[in-house]
Amino acid sequence: MSRVLLIEDDRAVREGVALGLRRQGHDVCATATGEEGLDRLRTFRPDLVVLDLMLPGMPGLEVCGRIRAADQTLPLIMATARGDEVDIVVGLEAGADDYVVKPVTARVLDARIRAVLRRAGGTGADLPRIDTFGELTVDRAGVTVTLRNTPVALAPSEMRLLLTLSASPGQVFSRQQLLEAVWEHDYHGDARLVDACVKRLRTKLDEPSRAPRYIHTVRGFGYRFATGR
Repeated sequence: MSRVLLIEDDRAVREGVALGLRRQGHDVCATATGEEGLDRLRTFRPDLVVLDLMLPGMPGLEVCGRIRAADQTLPLIMATARGDEVDIVVGLEAGADDYVVKPVTARVLDARIRAVLRRAGGTGADLPRIDTFGELTVDRAGVTVTLRNTPVALAPSEMRLLLTLSASPGQVFSRQQLLEAVWEHDYHGDARLVDACVKRLRTKLDEPSRAPRYIHTVRGFGYRFATGR
């Protein structure tokens, strides 16, 4: 059973989704505001957060930022009633691991939750090993990353993306391949998930913006991992 913190303004949606997730086997704590959600974060200790982007009082993006400031590794799914691409991209770049557009059924949300939690617990590699790429060390068995001997805290999607790319240095992955491997989305491409995650990961790996050492963009196709040497 996973512990899910649901932060949702709309009472009907909040109660309906919470009931549906409980029927799917989750332990759900539902709150109506970001302030209350942040308070319950400390006492409920969730395995994952589902965060509505549009909240009264403290905006969802600020709540997302505070959650990420407190815990870089806590899985987070953003929910938005808007189909606006700017809102979605901003939310993903703020640290969300995945997103859903409301209205969303509890069954669909449950599938997304389970996929994100699998990413949080999986290595994405067949053989556990420790790889060193210049100043970057990737421990696949321990699912940890260090840069210049300092641990790097990564969200589940960031960790899975790095593990996937670094398992095959030099291989070019399309955005669709990464979407399926990292997010388990089998429909044709939401490249925003991939691009936003790459941007966050590059920041955490202290990548130069114009000449990244590890994650290289292959224009018109996708990304490949370099050794950093």
